[in-house]
Amino acid sequence: MGDAHLENNWSKTNYRLKISQSKQQEKYVDWKYKIFKDWVLTEPKLHVSTNSMRFTTVNHSDFNDFHHIFYEGRKKIVPVNLGQLLSPLALAVWFMDDGNRVAYGSKIAGYHINSQSFTREENEFITQTLKEKFGLCTSLQANNGRVRIFVRAQSRQLFVNLIESYIIPSMRYKLS
Repeated sequence: MGDAHLENNWSKTNYRLKISQSKQQEKYVDWKYKIFKDWVLTEPKLHVSTNSMRFTTVNHSDFNDFHHIFYEGRKKIVPVNLGQLLSPLALAVWFMDDGNRVAYGSKIAGYHINSQSFTREENEFITQTLKEKFGLCTSLQANNGRVRIFVRAQSRQLFVNLIESYIIPSMRYKLS
């Protein structure tokens, strides 16, 4: 649901996973690389033109099922079985990819999950799923003509409790 994406190989038969983050998130890319290293032939590399760290897995049929779940054609979608797929770890990774804290002065008001790439209906489904699965109170906030998820103040601590143990040290700034 976050920054990674699946892409087709040259034969159009199998997919591979591509991870890319800004150079500032190099430790986060390394963390993901360690998870997928059995599927990767080369270590993450700096792409100077985009100032990003990237790696790509091998093309493999095991990624095809994920493409069927998370894509319609080449467009990423919210899967209908999102509630079965979301875990505290998955939510933490999504937050590390696409999240930020919302603060007014020194007071944290809540957290965003920048889900603007999804439709309003998909975002409404995400908020409903977060409520049913974790008891999180969320709402949609307008952002440049799109909407994104806002974890409301009353669920701020519950959200932190769910994901904090999975947030790697270099990404903890997003919580505090």
